[in-house]
Amino acid sequence: MADLKSQTPTETLDVLGRVCPYPLVLTKKQLEKLSSGSILKIVCDAPASAEDSLPRYAEKQGYAIEVVKLEDKGYWEIYIQKK
Repeated sequence: MADLKSQTPTETLDVLGRVCPYPLVLTKKQLEKLSSGSILKIVCDAPASAEDSLPRYAEKQGYAIEVVKLEDKGYWEIYIQKK
């Protein structure tokens, strides 16, 4: 599998300060607009979204996902590649 974080994302979605279900809802809407093969970078500080709902959604859809926790910054960068 390709290293998603090393590629340039097609779009970046900032959901900092948003709690469930907003990060997932906004991610779904953004992914609908993107074409196949596009990479969406999500910046998220909600643990439940970053560690549970977003990875589960991506897996269910068959999308590639990479979650990077930035301890020093207190948030995650989540990369989802639409298939």
